[in-house]
Amino acid sequence: MSVPHQKASLPKSWMVSESLSGGMKLPFVVGLDDSDTPYDVVDALALAPFTTGEQPWARSARVDRLRPGATLLPSGARVLRAVVEESRDSRLAVGEGWTVRAVRWRGGGGEVTVTAVSEQLARVVIEDVLRSSVAESGADNAVNMGFWYLSSQRGPIRTSRRTATTTWASIRANYASAAVGPLDRLMAVRRDNVVGRLILLHGPAGTGKTTVLRALANEWRSWCQVDCVLDPEALFADPAYLMEVAIGFDDDGDPEGESADARGADGGGTDGGGTDGGIAWAGDADSGDAGSGDADSHGAQAAATDRMGEPPAHRWRLLVIEDCDDLIRGDGRGAAGQQLSRLLNLTDGLVGQGREVLVALTTNEDLLRMHPAVVRPGRCLAQIEVGALPHTEAVSWLGSAEGVRSSMTLAELFALRDGRGLPRPTTTDARHGMYL
Repeated sequence: MSVPHQKASLPKSWMVSESLSGGMKLPFVVGLDDSDTPYDVVDALALAPFTTGEQPWARSARVDRLRPGATLLPSGARVLRAVVEESRDSRLAVGEGWTVRAVRWRGGGGEVTVTAVSEQLARVVIEDVLRSSVAESGADNAVNMGFWYLSSQRGPIRTSRRTATTTWASIRANYASAAVGPLDRLMAVRRDNVVGRLILLHGPAGTGKTTVLRALANEWRSWCQVDCVLDPEALFADPAYLMEVAIGFDDDGDPEGESADARGADGGGTDGGGTDGGIAWAGDADSGDAGSGDADSHGAQAAATDRMGEPPAHRWRLLVIEDCDDLIRGDGRGAAGQQLSRLLNLTDGLVGQGREVLVALTTNEDLLRMHPAVVRPGRCLAQIEVGALPHTEAVSWLGSAEGVRSSMTLAELFALRDGRGLPRPTTTDARHGMYL
């Protein structure tokens, strides 16, 4: 029996393992049809040197804030392909022993992938890219916020953006006195006195509920990471999406020292790694675990342990879900009832057990119209009506009684102050609408 025939009779897994360990190249075949685009071609070409084994080391990073004019290409790059589309542009470039695929998004940010003939070269090239591409940190009141959505092609996606926030002290006077006390107590909550996992802000549109959440992100920045769910109807309709969000994704290594607690947190989640100064790292090709993050992060995690040898606590996460009127209404029947059950399970059921997760809901619904399970004792960390300012307080805020009605929302007061007047009353259901 010939040797080739003997090898063919061995298990396939053995053959692949032996081929790779022996340095043999994998075949690389790409099929294109009229549904493919030039962008797809760049993606395929970027994979070629890694797939064949010519450049077996790969590193990737996502940059949320690019410097103006940044190309995401290292110095000395020779561009082989360039694709410009409405929402993005993509470039394939090469240098001595390395290949780079760089994508820039029109909305800001981008991603870069480097393959190279050695681990050290891959690291040097991507560090060169990031040094020249990452924007400086934003204003002092800006924090990193995550945004979740469900992609039809890629599944649950989380992106991180530097988001401007505000201090509670700077906006406290914009709220009715009946709400200020409860909001003061909410802003003062810290990880060691969390009681209840649900934060419910309810009241008419235009009263400043979203602004409260922006201030909360700022006040809690030392111990709590804020993630906004952009499609709550999809979140509670898809168990896989819900579990991905519940498991979470920790923003590691805050560049401004916002949270010592964040350093050393694990980097699980959809994006495959932690973030570092607006950079989301993907796993190294040699790490053996695509979701484990940058190898350096493990060293940072070890260094972050305190003197007693205990690692720092993970940051809590606050999931923000706005415009959830349909979800928490009192009927709770059919599909809506099932989605409500999943929401409550996320706060204090089995899904939420072991995860330091808070959920903030904003709604225009009146408290009496909400499902009793949402507002039952012990479930809410805070249940606050963010209402309109009564006449006396509205006059004090505006400095004039002209045009002030018996009660005024914050949006209406800003309109009067800026000379834009008040909108004419309509027959639209006042319980629904966007949030200030």
